[in-house]
Amino acid sequence: MAQEKDTKKGFPVRPIILGLVLVIGGYFGYKQINFVFTHETTDNAQIESQITPVLPRVSGYVKSIAVNDYDTVKAGELVAELDDAELQTQLEAAKAEYDQAAVDIINTKASLINAEISLKVNKGNIDISDVKSAQALEDYNRNKSLYAAEAITKKQLDDSRFAYETATKTLDNTHNDLGSAESRIAVLQSAVKRAEATMAVKQAAIDQIKLKLTYTKIFSPQAGKIGKKNVSEGQFVQAGTPLFSIVNDTTFWVVANFKESQIASLTPNKQVELRVDAYPDLKLTGTVSSLSDATGARFALLPPDNSSGNFVKVTQRVPVKIWIDDVAKYKDILRAGLSVYVVAVK
Repeated sequence: MAQEKDTKKGFPVRPIILGLVLVIGGYFGYKQINFVFTHETTDNAQIESQITPVLPRVSGYVKSIAVNDYDTVKAGELVAELDDAELQTQLEAAKAEYDQAAVDIINTKASLINAEISLKVNKGNIDISDVKSAQALEDYNRNKSLYAAEAITKKQLDDSRFAYETATKTLDNTHNDLGSAESRIAVLQSAVKRAEATMAVKQAAIDQIKLKLTYTKIFSPQAGKIGKKNVSEGQFVQAGTPLFSIVNDTTFWVVANFKESQIASLTPNKQVELRVDAYPDLKLTGTVSSLSDATGARFALLPPDNSSGNFVKVTQRVPVKIWIDDVAKYKDILRAGLSVYVVAVK
């Protein structure tokens, strides 16, 4: 019994356990070191999607909202409606102004027709006055010969001269009337064109109001899911104010911000591994689509200026766009903004 205890006591258990620990630790350490040297990784990545804000194109009070938070909508689906009572009133006023403009055109055209008739009358009066003037001239010339032969009296000669001068003045007046009539026609023609232009402006105002009336019905610009609503019924909204956003739930990609020292091996069409923090057991693959032509710092509100004297070098990051392979299979669980761990083989 004493010899058996001595044998058990002499068995090297601790060295064996320590050796196993060193071997296993060395194996996993080698794998980790080998992984570091053969892969590029970053946890500065997240899932992106197309997020489109829903904006009213006219101001007004919200009449109704047809969706709730996180509802699924189709492209072109009615999501909200603004009160159009004020625009309807404006439309009626614009139609009344249009009718008034139409009446003004009728009156102006009627005046133009009257002026054209007057012009014809003036031309006829010129012909008559011309004939009378020629006749008076003949009478005057004949009377001068008769007076020279002492066949008529001085009064008869003066009467014929007066009649000739009167006919001449009348002819001049008719020519002046013709010029006035022609000027009036030009003025009325301009008035007709101005009235027609005014009518076109009124019609444009009507069309504009009708267009604004269509804007009171707000439709979904794309298919997807509604985000958080920023508006409620009865609230007054300005044109261009975001009511809510729609997230495209069929198109997802990853934007990974790799360090500038890691991008040498990240070329388009390169396959990468994607690990989503929200689903640790989910293994996704992706394909590098493109690399940004500028670092992320260049898009900052105040980009860094390295020309300052107290320069400190900071490793920059370059956004890399990665398409998710077979995204339709995972679209129900993917969410924009989820954190992703990206692994790429060098």
